[in-house]
Amino acid sequence: MRREWDERARINARHFIATGKPEWTLEDFVESGRENVRAEILTDMQNICQGRDPKQMRVLEIGCGAGRLTRALAEVFGEVHGVDLSGEMVKLAQETLRDQPNAFVYQTNGMDLSAVGHLIFDFAFSFIVFQHIPSKTVIENYVRETHRLLRPGALFKFQVNGDPGKTPRNDTWFGASFSQHDANELAARCGFEARYQTGSGSQMFWLWFFKPHEQESA
Repeated sequence: MRREWDERARINARHFIATGKPEWTLEDFVESGRENVRAEILTDMQNICQGRDPKQMRVLEIGCGAGRLTRALAEVFGEVHGVDLSGEMVKLAQETLRDQPNAFVYQTNGMDLSAVGHLIFDFAFSFIVFQHIPSKTVIENYVRETHRLLRPGALFKFQVNGDPGKTPRNDTWFGASFSQHDANELAARCGFEARYQTGSGSQMFWLWFFKPHEQESA
């Protein structure tokens, strides 16, 4: 996965992240991230913040790419930490975020979230990332790792491929597909409460996984 995403970053990073255009200016690329945040974050602040001031929240983004969403998230939340397995993407993200002192990016090993150490997060988010991972085992490990790093009660909102017709390929473009049953089982195995789902059967299958409060003393 790292080799292929490093290559995509070198060829045309912005297009491979947001395929709506073959070429993006930095301004339009960043604005497209703001549009996604308006659609998926700002409309859902009750679930995300749960009464907290967003400027006091620490957020984790899995699959930050070139920092498109990371920058938009940093404009809303107090502190944002993004991870990506591609070193080339992380370099581009650092450039995109050069004037955002509350945004931090790390290269991961492609399997877990050890790169961020033992930071605890108030919200975790991932969009158009897991749909490219062909291994359910890898996706599950990210979900389990996210559970480890979230405070009790916090939300992990993320999108997976729910279209059974889009089967995994060897080039890490179409990732593993999840049914509603798969998603519920995934939540249970990783210690989450699967509270909401939208887009089942489509590529845009959204999941709301909450870390139960009773796990605070675990």
